Amino acid sequence: MGTLLETINDPADLRRLPRTQLAPLAEELRAYVLESVARTGGHLSSNLGTVELTIALHYVFNTPWDRIVWDVGHQTYPHKILTGRRDRMASLRQLGGLAGFPQRAESEYDTFGTAHSSTSISAALGMAVAAKQKGEQRSCVAVIGDGAMSAGMAFEALNNAGVMDTDLLVILNDNDMSISPPVGALNRYLAQLMSGRFYAATKELGKKVLHVAPPLFELAKRIEEHAKGMVVPATLFEKFGFNYVGPIDGHDLESLIPTLQNIRQLKGPQFLHVVTKKGQGYKLAEADPVAYHGPGKFDPAVGLVKPATPPKPTFTQVFGHWLCDMAAQDHRLVGITPAMREGSGMVEFHQRFPDRYFDVGIAEQHAVTFAAGLACEGLKPVVAIYSTFLQRGYDQLIHDVALQNLPVVFALDRAGLVGADGPTHAGAYDIPYLRCIPNMAIACPADENECRKLLTTAWQQDHPVAVRYPRGAGVGAAVEPGLQPLPYGRGELRRQGRRVAVLAFGTLLHPALQAAERLDLTVANMRWAKPLDTELLLQLAATHDALVTVEEGAIMGGAGSAVTEALNAAGVVKPVLQLGLRDEYAPHGDPARLLALQGLDAAGIEASVRSRFGELVQGRSGPSLKVVG
Repeated sequence: MGTLLETINDPADLRRLPRTQLAPLAEELRAYVLESVARTGGHLSSNLGTVELTIALHYVFNTPWDRIVWDVGHQTYPHKILTGRRDRMASLRQLGGLAGFPQRAESEYDTFGTAHSSTSISAALGMAVAAKQKGEQRSCVAVIGDGAMSAGMAFEALNNAGVMDTDLLVILNDNDMSISPPVGALNRYLAQLMSGRFYAATKELGKKVLHVAPPLFELAKRIEEHAKGMVVPATLFEKFGFNYVGPIDGHDLESLIPTLQNIRQLKGPQFLHVVTKKGQGYKLAEADPVAYHGPGKFDPAVGLVKPATPPKPTFTQVFGHWLCDMAAQDHRLVGITPAMREGSGMVEFHQRFPDRYFDVGIAEQHAVTFAAGLACEGLKPVVAIYSTFLQRGYDQLIHDVALQNLPVVFALDRAGLVGADGPTHAGAYDIPYLRCIPNMAIACPADENECRKLLTTAWQQDHPVAVRYPRGAGVGAAVEPGLQPLPYGRGELRRQGRRVAVLAFGTLLHPALQAAERLDLTVANMRWAKPLDTELLLQLAATHDALVTVEEGAIMGGAGSAVTEALNAAGVVKPVLQLGLRDEYAPHGDPARLLALQGLDAAGIEASVRSRFGELVQGRSGPSLKVVG
């Protein structure tokens, strides 16, 4: 790390620097981001692209008094480094360390907790209105990416902000286009000119004067729009009521800083369009920003290297292969993703079936209702979506899919804890929020082979079905070829023991089996949270003194609750211990460690059973009978 960055312990230190030192600081900051991510893993391309923009924002605005809201927040590592957290970057995304996204509890500079997209404009507008209500003179800035602008929520906020007499700056960080060198200088000049107070005042005066002569006003308006159209995109955002400025080079501090300084003096809603490049300054990330979006640990001098031995296939890959195989067999299949092609394992499907692949952008609500429309016309949609992202399409799931009983398959990736991404990305609530919806079914595969088979089972149903599976690899079960289903709504007995039966939902079957070996427990692989295999449940209740439910999801309203409801409906009174994610937000960190902290590893399950049913499991005698389904 260079000496300049070492002198910056907060933005006040940054603002004391002469502008001539900001470019060298940007070089040091970019190198430090690369070094930090290479050491810990994390988001890289997006952070390399926001170095200059971050410096300019903290240099111009009086943070934390002025509010900056970062949309999503996976581009905030430079922000963290400049706001007093430089020396903690080695703990990034680790248990007890810095979060990978902004967190209000972590720093006063993190003005709003983000990780899901398209929330920044709404939040910053709320802050701006609050400042006005309280009589506080502060700037409120929302920094949003071009991908996040595809969500309806962003435009709802723009629509609201444009009619308010509120000081708000929205910065569109556009990293999907470039500014060609010939017009770079002209763009810089025009952006500064258009953001100046003289231009704004003249524009308003001209409107007042020319309004008395409508033909002249209309002529002036057309000339202005034509002039702007030669050097900037269409004035869509001005139609929302914003003063549009840009586009400008987001890596050019000599353009960014004076433009921001000018805009800071303006009143009302302002929209600044900056263009950046993902991976800026690191050639490997510039060439392949997708691969370097969220890499693990690596050597910056070498770049990402494929492991010598292929890793176990992930659940995501199992889904991707199944999707292609089913699409080859059934021409009705169409695949939908809300901007998560790589994360949801749909790259091969996109390549092989481009006409049946639909990336709808970051628009989860639209994705669900779009699927419903396709299903109405006889197609069979598969919506590949993270468990935590489906929460955003909940109303559409109920009213547009389930109420009409449409056969849409939801492939819920990232079910359960997700590790370093933390609570915003953890799929903790899908069983509770899906289980209460009529016509919905929920499959919980225990391993990779079951995942493929249960996807086929879901495909065969004539109503909506969700198949939930975790991030990463499972136990490494061999995946059988073909498209064979498993029985709908039926579980299986996996181990016969004594007195206490464990009902496992999903991948926690395996630590449950380990605990059962030590305590001689019966273990059932339930496979379905809805419909529940009540026949198997009542059989186990009749032959055991107590039951234990295990799931990698919220206890409240989860699969364990389904078990107690079924017992109550049948008039069966039986002690039930429900194990799952507690009524709290699990932090970021190593997934195995997080499961252990929740008591959901083999040792934790054993300890909980001993604590609750110690008199039933002590004094194990003789070998156990194992039954493998």
